[in-house]
Amino acid sequence: MGERRVTTITRHVGLADVGPDSRARLDALARIVQDVSDDDAASATVDGMGLWILRRMDLRIASTPRFRADVRASTWCSGIGARWAERTSQVHVGDVLCFESTAIWVHTDPERGAPTALPPGFDAVWGATADGRKVSARLHHAPPPSDAERRAWVLRSTDLDVVGHVNNAAYWHAIEDELVRRGRPRVRTAEIEFRAGLELTDTVELVVADTGPDSNGGFAAWLCSGGAVRASVLVGCEACSTT
Repeated sequence: MGERRVTTITRHVGLADVGPDSRARLDALARIVQDVSDDDAASATVDGMGLWILRRMDLRIASTPRFRADVRASTWCSGIGARWAERTSQVHVGDVLCFESTAIWVHTDPERGAPTALPPGFDAVWGATADGRKVSARLHHAPPPSDAERRAWVLRSTDLDVVGHVNNAAYWHAIEDELVRRGRPRVRTAEIEFRAGLELTDTVELVVADTGPDSNGGFAAWLCSGGAVRASVLVGCEACSTT
């Protein structure tokens, strides 16, 4: 087994990352996780590396970073599958663990866009921290109920990433919009699943439903286009919190 690989970056929570309450938004948290993941992949030399497509990600938020905070994000491979890998990321402010993320990334052929086997050199670089743990890429979210609230969601050119697709972090903009409508409840957990990507030309509908009478403002949301779910999100909230 090779050396345990953990990649760490630092980021500053700036004006564009926060809302009126000075807390970093969910899209900002997702960008931090995305940046440290990309830094880990980009700094490794592995022949035959394809593109990594996010399949599923959850956030477990103990304390939300605030405006002007300096954060330290670390990531490592925590499990593998035939054509995908799991990475765990932790984000600290000082010695305080603010939030943790677990994500499944699918390895895809850049020409065909189809899932493909992990490159031969993968295990030598990332296998030590995975320690043989096997993970599934199965999705679990239910489809939206027929009586759920629906409204249009307009995509913008600034939502696109370097490959011309709607960036993973941009999907959280719709969730932040719903949180404002609900009086900004404190988010403790959030999980997103991707069934297919969105393109700028797609006509998108945001579908929202409560997750139960005791959810403290928690809800489920689906971003749909052409009658199909492209991404879905489960949000767990705490009604009253000062952290």
